Amino acid sequence: MPNYRKKLRLGDILIANGAVDEKQLEEAMKVQEKNGSKLGEALIGLGYIEEEDMCAALSRQLGYDVVTLRGKEIDDSLINLVSGSVLRKYTMFPYEFKENNPNVIRVALEDPMNIMAIDDFSIISNLLVEPVIATRTDIMLAIDRYYGESEAMKAAEQYTTERSSRFAEVSEEDIQADMAIESSPIVQLVKSMVEQAARQRASDIHIEALDNRVRIRYRIDGALYEKMNYDPALLNAIIARIKIVSGMDISEKRKPQDGRFSMDIDKVTYDIRVSTLPTVYGEKCVMRLAFKNVVIQSKSDLGLDRASLVKFDRILNNPNGIILVTGPTGSGKSTTLYTVLRELNTDDVNIITVEDPVEANIKGVNQVQVNAKANLTFANSLRSMLRQDPDIIMIGEIRDTETAEIAVQASLTGHLVVSTLHTNSTANTITRLLDMGIQSYLIADSVIAIVAQRLVRRLCPSCRKTRYLNDGEKEWLGLSLDSEIPVNEPVGCDKCNNTGYFGRIGVYEILEMSPVIRELISNKASVAELTKAAKAEGMKTIKEGCIELLLEGTTSIGDVIRVIGDDQKG
Repeated sequence: MPNYRKKLRLGDILIANGAVDEKQLEEAMKVQEKNGSKLGEALIGLGYIEEEDMCAALSRQLGYDVVTLRGKEIDDSLINLVSGSVLRKYTMFPYEFKENNPNVIRVALEDPMNIMAIDDFSIISNLLVEPVIATRTDIMLAIDRYYGESEAMKAAEQYTTERSSRFAEVSEEDIQADMAIESSPIVQLVKSMVEQAARQRASDIHIEALDNRVRIRYRIDGALYEKMNYDPALLNAIIARIKIVSGMDISEKRKPQDGRFSMDIDKVTYDIRVSTLPTVYGEKCVMRLAFKNVVIQSKSDLGLDRASLVKFDRILNNPNGIILVTGPTGSGKSTTLYTVLRELNTDDVNIITVEDPVEANIKGVNQVQVNAKANLTFANSLRSMLRQDPDIIMIGEIRDTETAEIAVQASLTGHLVVSTLHTNSTANTITRLLDMGIQSYLIADSVIAIVAQRLVRRLCPSCRKTRYLNDGEKEWLGLSLDSEIPVNEPVGCDKCNNTGYFGRIGVYEILEMSPVIRELISNKASVAELTKAAKAEGMKTIKEGCIELLLEGTTSIGDVIRVIGDDQKG
């Protein structure tokens, strides 16, 4: 076993292994001093090193093993050794006894040189500790999995007991006072709920009042999964705590409200948007989680194939016109929009955006937040922006005729405009613009490209299994009935949280304007005619992209059906 009591400096270890350079280390140390954080956290926060690279460097230098806890089954005897609060305090997790030696336990640590953590664990468990390295994310996920539910239920029971022992009737002032105390069981319950959602990659948390329970669901990779159920008596307290931290009126329960708050989870800051809605059994609350400092993807990370990337580059080289990104809510439009801005953002152009809300701050870009109370609407903002000498304008969403008309005029007077629309396909976008009252010849002259997109769930590589499509499925997809077609389907395991899926990939349909397409648009051609002409010029549809991913084994027939729907079958 390595001698963990020999004190080595993390910075020296990382430099010796080439994981970071002197300049990066110096900058991280300044951040560490300013924020009072650990050096490793500062390096990861600055994007200079990944958690896995940090583990690998420590392993090479110190001789410790690296372990992945995701997917490991942990024996109950290990779980009962030490409380979850101790494990969270030191970011550590016991996962197995050493082979042939039941007096030595292998413990995964974020920092294997944390002597205090190792000593405390040994004293509490009366066992010798063999340190092993794991990422912070992996350790916290394991703690959530094995301790999270019991900790949440304990907090819920504690709150119920305290209330019943104090008084029968609880006033709004009593609830508000309790919800402001950080040690309150409900405060801890809400905090744990958000932390667990973030660690499980959830985009939304749904808190729903049903007739006999409060249901908690997380949206992970686009699908909702039930995670917890609580007594209905807890609903008011949970909603009250969320309203307090997000700046809403705790006493108003008859009207919908919106708010937001920030929260640090595992040294990452999340911006959480909150919405409440009165329902029959009480208020429903939805919290949307987003990184405060979003790492904007490069175009190569979007999931575009080589031919689509070439087309994408060609579209972005246009000096003026409108580029539209379309798709339903949650299809990744904002991500694509920010990626476009990242590609176009150079020192010689003036980029101005108008968004509701601003989802990511982009260095060097002038971003405007819509404010209805100040009459700062999309349309009003656009009029002002045109007097700011912009080269590129980004509109978060074209929602009305007025905004659409200004966008068209801006594009025709030498500006490049990028925006989004809620439509199902590229051809349907033309129909939507016509419905908004935009003349067909103006659409043909101004629009240079339309990108329709969806997000398809990736099957978990650890548990997916193969089967063959039946005749009904082959017919539904328009595939040959004469051949055996193998596909993969979800199973579910510990690594994917028993969902069968892990992560998502984009599917794109890119309509690039050509003389033929422009002529059809000017003549108000039907959606079918536009689609046929675009396919003849090489456009790959959403359906075709989904089928490719299905046949590659990346996704399942169930997810393809969910994404393309009945309107695109055949």
